[in-house]
Amino acid sequence: MASPPPAPAVDVDLGKLSYEIFSFLESKFLFPGGGGPCSLPGTPSRPGNGPRVRVLAIDGCGPGPADALLAAAAMARLEAALRAKVGDPDARVADFFDAAAGAGAGGVLAAMLFLKGDDGRPRYSAAEVLAFVAASLGKGGWANGGGGGGWFRGRFAALFRRGDRDRSSSSCTAMGRSSSSSTAASLRRVFGESTLRDTVAPLLVPCYDLSTGAPFLFSRADAMETDSFDFRLRDVCAATCAPAAAVRSIDGRTAIAAASGGVAAMGNPAAAAITHVLHNKREFPMAASVDDLLLLSIGSGSGAGSGSGSSTPGWRTPVVPRSPSPAQMVRLTAEGVADMVDQAVAMAFSGCSAHNYVRIQAATAAAAMAGKEAKKAVAMADAMLTQRNVEAELFRGRRLSEKSNREKLDAFAAELVREHRRRRTMSSPPPPPGIFLPNVDIKQAATPPRLSLSSAATTASSSSGATAGTMPSPASQEDFSRH
Repeated sequence: MASPPPAPAVDVDLGKLSYEIFSFLESKFLFPGGGGPCSLPGTPSRPGNGPRVRVLAIDGCGPGPADALLAAAAMARLEAALRAKVGDPDARVADFFDAAAGAGAGGVLAAMLFLKGDDGRPRYSAAEVLAFVAASLGKGGWANGGGGGGWFRGRFAALFRRGDRDRSSSSCTAMGRSSSSSTAASLRRVFGESTLRDTVAPLLVPCYDLSTGAPFLFSRADAMETDSFDFRLRDVCAATCAPAAAVRSIDGRTAIAAASGGVAAMGNPAAAAITHVLHNKREFPMAASVDDLLLLSIGSGSGAGSGSGSSTPGWRTPVVPRSPSPAQMVRLTAEGVADMVDQAVAMAFSGCSAHNYVRIQAATAAAAMAGKEAKKAVAMADAMLTQRNVEAELFRGRRLSEKSNREKLDAFAAELVREHRRRRTMSSPPPPPGIFLPNVDIKQAATPPRLSLSSAATTASSSSGATAGTMPSPASQEDFSRH
């Protein structure tokens, strides 16, 4: 009996087919109202020319200054492009974003960029933040007031002279490293007594709460509702960077045993930022889906090395000369989680414009810049911006973009300026040149408390008796350093 003829070969784009299948299932079962990915049921869609919420997310796969150098250089480049496009030499990065999220070292950057000065404007420019990061390299932590040396000494000293404030005792007790005291002193000089409320836009910074065994998200929205969730910014930065730290709110009612949020909680805070914006109807009432967002996500560089030793250019050459140390394994795990978040966010934005989501990442290891002199390290970070951008491709991993990271930043700057000008024309009357519109309008209305990630974590832990309000005082947390 003759065998049946072989089936004809079918040329099928499996990626496209998978996307169509998931899109159908999503629209049929997850979002029957037709809202699309990452949209909220019952929220009306915005017109195509409506305002978009501008979000900045900075990775924190490590707690040190070297982990923030790429992001600091990218912010300096972005700020220079924004100033050139709007013709205002005093424009700041925070003028063009409605919300920011940062983890680990990225949390320090986000807090500095969005810290409110005495005049109500962003206190630090991106160039000053880059100077602070570069001056901290090679010091085992964030630099103290006497650091910097050489190229950055004058700029860094002027930064601290302008930012010196009251040095009262901190409510945060950091443990684990000999450099923790100098880091705490440095953060105290940068932030003074400023709290989460003293930012020009909503700020999100994650850490890991050792008492509840769950992530904790510092949020300005929570701080605006109650003093029990308002923390000093220097303590927030210590909580997201330190191996272990006891942190107490300004009213003393909330105490958490924090660990580095960049490694233990969320190395890539982009997903948390999206969730916060879409659910925060008090500050972002018109944000219905990712179509309403402009998201810039900045990585911290690869911890797997720059690929030296192989002649093949690409993303993270898989050459392992020896077994990784526990610290390296933790770093690689955090980077894997950050990449997974990038993939998920890229999928959510797949139906939007190419400018709605931009991810800046480089293949150079952050550790390669840690031991460099400040000027050379900044030059390396600038060189990373000239590398071809790496994009997440649906169901296919990653691919090199035709554009460099710098070109992506310049294109995103143009999108931010376009959104900025759209808002100026929509306001009545339009503000005079040089005056920036407020990012969001917070209204202290008598509305029910909003359940956020931080308060949700506290509520979820209440059943086991380990709520934030009943945690031991920071002084009792000193035993962490002995165990």
